[in-house]
Amino acid sequence: MRGSATHRERKGNTMDPASFALLGKGLAAVGAGLAVIGAGIGVGRVGGSACEAVARQPEASGPIMLNMLITAGMVEGVALFAAVIAFLVK
Repeated sequence: MRGSATHRERKGNTMDPASFALLGKGLAAVGAGLAVIGAGIGVGRVGGSACEAVARQPEASGPIMLNMLITAGMVEGVALFAAVIAFLVK
């Protein structure tokens, strides 16, 4: 068959290990960016929901704000963990 080339006959389609390492670093950077964007969205939603809850029940503002701060801290912790893992990829 003239039109089909075997794997050994194709010379330009191979990637060396350095290319895979560079691809992995790029994907890690994209992952770190997505983690930071996700954390920003999460903290924004938590803060907005807390503001709505305080507007509905002003007498419960203390526990609502405490829960909001704990939740925002957890979201930021997960984002920091994801960013550190992404930067540790070699």
